[in-house]
Amino acid sequence: MAQLQNDFEGVLLIDKPTGITSHDVVDRVRRKLKMKRVGHAGTLDPLATGLLIILVGKATKLSSRLMSLDKEYEGTFELGKVSDSHDIDGEILEIHEVPESITEELIVEQMNIFIGDQYQTPPMFSAVKVNGVPLYKHARKGKEVHREPRFIRLSKYTLNSWERPSGKFYVYCTKGTYIRSLVHDLGKNLGCGGILTQLRRTASNNLNIKDAVELKEFEEQPLSEISKYLIPGYRALTPDAD
Repeated sequence: MAQLQNDFEGVLLIDKPTGITSHDVVDRVRRKLKMKRVGHAGTLDPLATGLLIILVGKATKLSSRLMSLDKEYEGTFELGKVSDSHDIDGEILEIHEVPESITEELIVEQMNIFIGDQYQTPPMFSAVKVNGVPLYKHARKGKEVHREPRFIRLSKYTLNSWERPSGKFYVYCTKGTYIRSLVHDLGKNLGCGGILTQLRRTASNNLNIKDAVELKEFEEQPLSEISKYLIPGYRALTPDAD
């Protein structure tokens, strides 16, 4: 017998496509499952792809615990540009030459400065609320408001390849880290600016992108097959549990 729609419960790993919000993914999962009790454990920007942890049914209670897990990302950046959102989706505010003095060794040296404990100020184009209003709403009106810096920790920040003016990188970090702000600050330290051009979340602690299902593929599955994609909450938190 097919499982009743309101019986769905567990952690769903979705490979988010670029160009849509995390809330768009939640809405599409809700429509597929025909149930309202669906949430997520940590957003991805529209530009970003990769691991989005979706919580179904009673598993929504695990949101804060799963959201607190460390994250892994792979991405690309381009030096010589500055945008208002710190990524390629924003308005380009400045364009600079990337001097020959900026070498792979210098970029690695500057990346190493960011490894460890630090405080990061959320970008204006973010969903962080100040006095109940998301920062991006202020940003769209051309306003800049005070933001409280937030504690983050980078365990790894490495350069995978460099071909002027672009590079590929890897980051292992705590929750709440804005990768596009890391790229912006790296470009600022190098003196020529930098923007994030691609970003992919590959893991959240033990939860890995290799175990995720593409959103379109998930939507095409019959309801009778949905349960195979749902991970019990206890297993998502403790992978070695029986």
